[in-house]
Amino acid sequence: MSKIKFITDSASDITKEDAERLGIDLRCFPITVGEKSFCDGDIPKAEYYELIDNSPVLPVHSQLTVFEFEELYEKYAGEGYEDIFFISINAAGSATYQNACLARDNFFSEHPDKKDSLRIRVLDSQSYSATYGYPVMKAAEMACEGTSADEIEKYLADWFDASEVYLAAYTLRFVKKSGRISAAAAFAGELLGLKPVILLKGEETKVVAKPRGAQNLIPKLADVTCERIAEGSPYIVIGGKNMDHTKELSELLTQRLGYPPVDTVFRVGGAIAANSGPDIIAAAFKAKK
Repeated sequence: MSKIKFITDSASDITKEDAERLGIDLRCFPITVGEKSFCDGDIPKAEYYELIDNSPVLPVHSQLTVFEFEELYEKYAGEGYEDIFFISINAAGSATYQNACLARDNFFSEHPDKKDSLRIRVLDSQSYSATYGYPVMKAAEMACEGTSADEIEKYLADWFDASEVYLAAYTLRFVKKSGRISAAAAFAGELLGLKPVILLKGEETKVVAKPRGAQNLIPKLADVTCERIAEGSPYIVIGGKNMDHTKELSELLTQRLGYPPVDTVFRVGGAIAANSGPDIIAAAFKAKK
């Protein structure tokens, strides 16, 4: 059995506790809110949500650097790992994936003798939040059970190709700034009380539904999920500051699909909430082809 290490970034919304339990190296994005700078995860989520809700300026986060990845590859190569996985936030939304690839090229240029004994597998999740946080956790469990690195990579690639995440925002301030929807569409939505349900997949950002009023948002998100989910696929409910929304969507989908969501609780962290806002609800799953 090969010695396997998993690395991912904090936009996966894996908790520090779960990362430590599964041996995942969780690399945190630097975040700035006004004059306050910190690493994603350093502030409790409830406190972070309040901070960005009340801030006159919107948060920004930086990418992980080539130098940071070079140090990681050196560290784990030195510890005798034979397979290093880095699973990245959507490459269409961050240069982190490209930096990890460049660092891998630099590493093997400096250590050509490692090419036969070490595989650095950099994977683009094509998505955000638990859409890749969940399969990374499953992959770490598979490694503990003795699954080969090749089989794990196949599992991850299949999930990333097939998965979709649909995000619904109760306020349009953050998604307007991030470009998820246009400023004009956001303005019109605010005037009319429309709450967009947005598909985020690779380079695609598409509003798939516009229910009127907050009370219709979760039922519409459930409709979209039931329409798109592949038969029997596990699904993840992703919450924000209002966990009652998470409970409501979970109960509705359990009733309609006949089985519950995965039991891991995912809430958007600093990097994701910087672009979506903290008041969101989302569902992720493998979609019909």
